[in-house]
Amino acid sequence: MREPNPDKLNELAGKLVGDLGAAMAGASIVLGDRLGLYKAMADGEKVTSSELAKKTGLHERYLREWLSAQAASGYIEYHSDKNAFSLSPEQAMAFADESSPIFFAGAFDIVQSTYLDEPTVEEAFRTGKGVGWHDHSKCLFSGTERFFRPGYNANLVSSWIPALDGVEKRLRDGAKVADVGCGHGASTILMAKAFPNSEFFGFDYHTPSLERAKEAAQEAGVADRITFTKASAKDFPAKDYDLVAFFDCLHDMGDPIGAGKHVRETLAKDGVWMIVEPFAHDELKDNLNPVGRIYYNASTFICTPASLSQEVALGLGAQAGERRLRKVVTEAGFTRFRKASDTPFNMILEARP
Repeated sequence: MREPNPDKLNELAGKLVGDLGAAMAGASIVLGDRLGLYKAMADGEKVTSSELAKKTGLHERYLREWLSAQAASGYIEYHSDKNAFSLSPEQAMAFADESSPIFFAGAFDIVQSTYLDEPTVEEAFRTGKGVGWHDHSKCLFSGTERFFRPGYNANLVSSWIPALDGVEKRLRDGAKVADVGCGHGASTILMAKAFPNSEFFGFDYHTPSLERAKEAAQEAGVADRITFTKASAKDFPAKDYDLVAFFDCLHDMGDPIGAGKHVRETLAKDGVWMIVEPFAHDELKDNLNPVGRIYYNASTFICTPASLSQEVALGLGAQAGERRLRKVVTEAGFTRFRKASDTPFNMILEARP
């Protein structure tokens, strides 16, 4: 057996202790989110476990332990002089305010799904078969929407669409827009609210997600401007769209080139294909960072298995990078391609025939 370096061993052990605490804390975040505990503390007032129990109708002893765990994680503040707890403004943005650009609580539903679905993915490793999106636990679907929605809220209308050449004006004047792989409809609804003169069509193959999208559109008051239909990226109906958008889904597809060819057939003259993908550099060494860590792990359990469950099974993965995506788009028949914008979590690509 090789002799370890004691300093490196201690460093690794320390990292693992931190990661173990984070992994355990993830379940506590899901629990607090679902029980409404963060929202109950969103006002920033100091509360004891007994006071929070009265406020929420939940059991005090359980709350005392949950509050202590959250304080140990640095997710809430502990005030030892009063044996009380509170949320700082920053913590409230991260855990209690779903409209916040840094809302993170919902993202931990994805983490829960990876643990629940690990046996299925383990078997896929052995057989080489894929795991379809629909084969995952329900919490993945809501978690994905809640993970990406804050970024869409903060950037889609204010910066991403304006970064596309001439697209914002067309949407304001009145355009036809297809949102392919729309999921729960967060992106579709945001665009419909911002551009009331345009008509929107949301497509997804996952029926439960479409049902939730229709409910969300109704709640947002834009159901009259959105038509949600069950369809795949290779067979959604052609309507001479001014804009076809793929939000964080191209890499999940087994045949992204085939999907791109179909997009080209459905576009109007001078139409634009907007591709929003997880941010990634082209080289693995440049993605070995906290954001890459999230996406590579998600891709191991969700994105790559989804692609391998479909025809062609290209398996781009969630860290495909601009160079590989350019190759896909070019092979689909598009002649113009550029990165229009990016954030720490996404890159926005523009393709034209």
